[in-house]
Amino acid sequence: MSGEADDSGPAKQRGGSDFSRRDLLKRAGMLGAATAVQVGGLAPAGAAEPARKVAQLRAAMPVRESLETLTAAESDTLEAIVARLIPTDENGPGAAEARAAHYIDRALTGPLASSRAAYSTGLAAVDAHARASKGAPFATLSAKDQDSVLSDMEKNTAPGFTPNSAAFFNLLRTHTIEGTFCDPYYGGNANFVGWDLIGYPGVQLAVGPDQQRMGAKQKPTHWSVYDYDMFSKVKTGAGTKSGGGMSHGR
Repeated sequence: MSGEADDSGPAKQRGGSDFSRRDLLKRAGMLGAATAVQVGGLAPAGAAEPARKVAQLRAAMPVRESLETLTAAESDTLEAIVARLIPTDENGPGAAEARAAHYIDRALTGPLASSRAAYSTGLAAVDAHARASKGAPFATLSAKDQDSVLSDMEKNTAPGFTPNSAAFFNLLRTHTIEGTFCDPYYGGNANFVGWDLIGYPGVQLAVGPDQQRMGAKQKPTHWSVYDYDMFSKVKTGAGTKSGGGMSHGR
């Protein structure tokens, strides 16, 4: 998400909030890895090429899968939230394409199980605040109004949250970042879009001299760490977990 458009500055921002995707990565301590990726604002309204690129990226989004934890209403709200936290733009895909919401939904049955109650009450509070302040459920609001609701949460001015809206916003932001940039084995970073976004080439078991030179561009492996036989997959009662149903042909 990003701030109001401002033609006076060199880096125009988008939306209706006061934090951008660059801010999000910086707060996550990832800006150093992302410096090779331009994360400025969209081109001025009417510029056809950026809009066309965004439309193409959204058209290539993976089909939403069956839920494991969240209700349908909770899922709709969460999908809309992650799409605004790390949005799709002319620089590349965002959290929606990375299936960050799928990562969260899946993890709420396991590693993030302790957060399930927080998501239940928090997502309901997001929707309630959206209805009260903007007149409609969060998932149906315009991007600008969605950003405004999320800004209220980040500033801790949105009512109805336990313990407060800023705490839930920070939880959402942390898990959205995890779902966008995790190993695909865990259900997010679909098709490695998160790693491609920040220029991370993936697991490298051997690095040659040419790859060690300063400024050398690394070719993406597009391999999960669990595509290597030396790493063991986690066995569960339902079988072996996979990277969200993705096969890398290895």
